[in-house]
Amino acid sequence: MLRLNRRDFPGARYNERVIQFGEGNFLRAFIDWQLDWLNEHQGTDAGVVVVRPRNRMQTETLNQQDGLYTTLLRGLNDAGEALSETRLIRSLNREIQPYQQFDEFLALARAPQMRFVFSNTTEAGIAYAEQDRLEDQPASSFPGKLTQLLWARYQHFAGAADKGWLIVPCELIDHNGDTLRALVLRYCQQWRLPAAFMQWVTQHCAFYNTLVDRIVSGYPPDGAQIAAQLGYDDRYLVAGERYYQLVLQGPDALMHELQLTALAPAVRRVDDITPYKAQKVAILNGAHTALVPVAFQAGLASVGEAMNDAQLAAFVDALLREEVIPTLDLPRAELHAFADAVQRRFRNPFIHHALLAIALNGMTKFRTRLLPALLQAQQQRGDWPPRLIFAFAALLAFYRGQQDDRQWPLQDDAHWLQRFARLWPAVLTDQLTPQQLVSDVLSDAQPWGEDLTQRPGLVTAVSQQLHNILVHGMRTALSQLR
Repeated sequence: MLRLNRRDFPGARYNERVIQFGEGNFLRAFIDWQLDWLNEHQGTDAGVVVVRPRNRMQTETLNQQDGLYTTLLRGLNDAGEALSETRLIRSLNREIQPYQQFDEFLALARAPQMRFVFSNTTEAGIAYAEQDRLEDQPASSFPGKLTQLLWARYQHFAGAADKGWLIVPCELIDHNGDTLRALVLRYCQQWRLPAAFMQWVTQHCAFYNTLVDRIVSGYPPDGAQIAAQLGYDDRYLVAGERYYQLVLQGPDALMHELQLTALAPAVRRVDDITPYKAQKVAILNGAHTALVPVAFQAGLASVGEAMNDAQLAAFVDALLREEVIPTLDLPRAELHAFADAVQRRFRNPFIHHALLAIALNGMTKFRTRLLPALLQAQQQRGDWPPRLIFAFAALLAFYRGQQDDRQWPLQDDAHWLQRFARLWPAVLTDQLTPQQLVSDVLSDAQPWGEDLTQRPGLVTAVSQQLHNILVHGMRTALSQLR
C-alpha cells in the first residue's frame, strides 16, 4: 500500500507563515484542518511549521510523511443522519524538534513572512519555570521558548512594528492569551531584557484569549479499514467529530489576515469571551456532569446509550432548556441552538464516551459547571430547579460506590473520598439519615465557597430526591420529577 509523501501525492505547498507549538491530535484536526480549508478555498497561503515542545527524542515524526496526513470527521447532521468525510491535509509543512535543532528553531524568528503562532501544550504548558535562562537551547517551558523567539525576532528586525506576531493559544485554561502574555513579560523581566522590547511585545504582538471545542479521538479503531478505502497507509490519520467552534477575543487582525470570516459562525471574534465560556461550561460540560451519575445508576454505560434512552434524553433536554439556559447571558436562540448541537454530539455513534471515564472529579465539576446555574435559577424562579437538584442528589448517590450487587471505582480529591467513605457506610447502616449526609456535605464551605446549608430549603430539596433514589431506584425516582 502507498505511503504518504509529497512525491506520490503532489499538490499545493504553502508559504511558512505559522508556527505551531504542539504536534498532537487536537491541533492537527482543529487548527491545521481549518488552515488547510482556508488555503484551498480562500487563498490564505498559510503553511505550518510544527515545534515539538517537549524534550523527547522522536524517531517517528510528521516529517516521515512530508507533513501530510488525513483527517476523518464523523457525526450527525441536523437531520440526525450519520456523515463521514476525509481530507488530506497539506497545510502542515514540517516538524522541528528544538532540543535537537535549536538553530532551525531560532531561524523561525528571522523568517520575515512568519506571522502567526498557535499552541496546545496541555493545560500545564502555559506555566513558568524559574530555572529557564535566555541562553538555554531551548528554555524548558513553552512561554520561555516563545520569549526566546520573540527576542530573536525583535533583534533581527530592529523592533519593526510590522514584524509582531498574532499569538493564539488553544490550551484549555481561562484567559489563556492574557496568561501567556503575562508569562512572556515575566521572562523579559527575569532575563533583564530591554524595556523597549517589552513595549514591542505589548504593542505589536497580539495575544488572543480563545475558546476551542471539538472532540478529537485520534487514530480510529477502524484505521486499517479506512486506509484500505483511502488506498494509502497513514500513521497520522486522526479522527474527530464534525462539530467545531473557535471563539477569539482580541484584535480583528487575525480574522482579516487568515480570512477566518469564511468559517463563521463556527469561528468568531468577540469583545468578551466570558459568556461563550459560560455557555460551554454550563451546557456542554454541565450536561455531561448532570447526565453521568443519573445514567450510570440507571444501568447505562456510555453517553451515546444514555442519549438514545428516551427517559434520560428528556431529562437532559429539560434540564438545559428550562433550568440552565435561563441563567446564561447570550441570546436565547443562540443558546438553544448550542444545546441542540450538544445533544447531537452526545448521540454521535462514532464516539464512545464511557460514563465512568468522565465521572472523574464529579464533585469539583458540579461546583464549577452546575452550582452557579443551580443558585441563579433559584433566585430567578423563587424555588429550587428540580432537575438540577436531582442531578446533585444522583451525584451524591453515585459516591456510594455501590448499588445492589454492583460496585464501581470512585476518583476524586482525597477530601471528598474521605468524607464519603465516612458518611455512606453510616447511611447504609442507618446510623445517619440521607438528610444528615446532605447537610454534612453542603455545610463544608471550603470546596463550595460558602456554607450551602444557609440557602433556605436546599438541604430539604436535595434530601428528598436522594431519599427517592435510595428507596425507589434511579428510574422510578427520575419518572417522579415534575
